[in-house]
Amino acid sequence: MTRTPLAGVACSIARAADVFGDAWTALIMRDVLAGITRFDDLAHDLGISRKVLAARLTRLVGEGVLVRERYQDRPPREHYLATDKGKELYAVLLALMCWGDRWYAGSDGPPAVIHHLGCGQHTTLVPACAHCGEPLTPDNTTQLPGPGGRTDPGTRVLGPLLASRSPRADAPPPSRPATDAG
Repeated sequence: MTRTPLAGVACSIARAADVFGDAWTALIMRDVLAGITRFDDLAHDLGISRKVLAARLTRLVGEGVLVRERYQDRPPREHYLATDKGKELYAVLLALMCWGDRWYAGSDGPPAVIHHLGCGQHTTLVPACAHCGEPLTPDNTTQLPGPGGRTDPGTRVLGPLLASRSPRADAPPPSRPATDAG
């Protein structure tokens, strides 16, 4: 089945999903970021065909998410390391992990936990406002049009919806919801 490319859609989620939206790609990144970096180890851990793994790794290297690095000359051996761009996918993986733990972990509990080396505690991802620290939810946020937004395939309904939310120049800034913090 041929996949429709999403790289041209005026949506950052679509563009990211075009690279990262495949389940194998997410699992490859999970493994690489956890320290499994060699081709044979990735193939064995994931139970993925070598052909599919090679194709996904080639795409991730081409996108600048991973880099191939030689770790042995005789015989020549290489492994895959996350670039800064690839390391930033960690937050995406943590968000998927948290959601999966909440809705699919079952009675045995989550299959893995995240341990923060800085404070020595188990933790979880908390999406929060970069300005005030309040947790972000669909109920306390909205999407507004960005400078790169446009109405094209993939945003034919969303583009006009966001444009209709564009704040007027003479409108006062939105008020911050009251909190119980006093």
